Amino acid sequence: MSQLISCIILTKNEEDSLRDCMSALSWCDDLHVVDSGSTDQTQTIAEELGATCLVNEFQGFGTQRNWALANCDLKHPWVLFLDADEQATKEFVDELKEAARSADDNCAGFYCCSKTMLFDRWLKRCDSFPKWQFRVVRRGWSSFENFGHAQREVVHKGTLGYLRAPSLHFAYAKGWSHWFERHNRYSTQEAKLRIERSAKFSELFSKHSAVRLKSLRILLSKLPGWPLLRFTVPFVFRLGFLEGRAGFTYCVNMAFYEYMIKLKMRELQRGPRNS
Repeated sequence: MSQLISCIILTKNEEDSLRDCMSALSWCDDLHVVDSGSTDQTQTIAEELGATCLVNEFQGFGTQRNWALANCDLKHPWVLFLDADEQATKEFVDELKEAARSADDNCAGFYCCSKTMLFDRWLKRCDSFPKWQFRVVRRGWSSFENFGHAQREVVHKGTLGYLRAPSLHFAYAKGWSHWFERHNRYSTQEAKLRIERSAKFSELFSKHSAVRLKSLRILLSKLPGWPLLRFTVPFVFRLGFLEGRAGFTYCVNMAFYEYMIKLKMRELQRGPRNS
């Protein structure tokens, strides 16, 4: 089968993760790294391993992915996006290649899922697997827009499919200090989004769970006690306690993240206070 897929990895200070991510993409003959201004060896490693490396200031995941689509010299019609803390499995790659080869003329791209890993354990229950993200794009058919700290898909024509085989996501690869620092920023962005937007009826009943979830979070964040529910539902009712210390740690952290969002929403709604 002729090559049909280009790959783009978004990075910033990923020297500890990038080699593993890129080694799982050795099958790809068109590999690009779009860096947000790393101060470590990320860019050097990317070039040593054969990727084309471009640098662009990060202004949001949607904006960065659109910039990559517009500025990378891509060879192929399909583009896979990965972050440096993600790794493509053999099963994922096999399904991706087959999907690109056999996609019908109306397919604009694919949602993908990943296994969240913590302490070498897959958090299937605590992370509500599968959660879908738009990561495979047919060039010219779809794009992204910023949505809180993340992004959402913009389909210009065609429809979206699904790749069922998961990749791996090592969300805590940089350690706890980095996770808390990053989610402190993310919680500010999410708080602003959830104040400015209302849950849309059409999105709540979308056939795509990725669309439903984004709108559902806006609605749920207004419930009293939502951070506690964010812990209780996956850990207790979805049997996340069976995933042991890893599951408990993950659920506590995600509940704390939602608590930070709630605090910042109140702060933004109250406005500046006189000293």
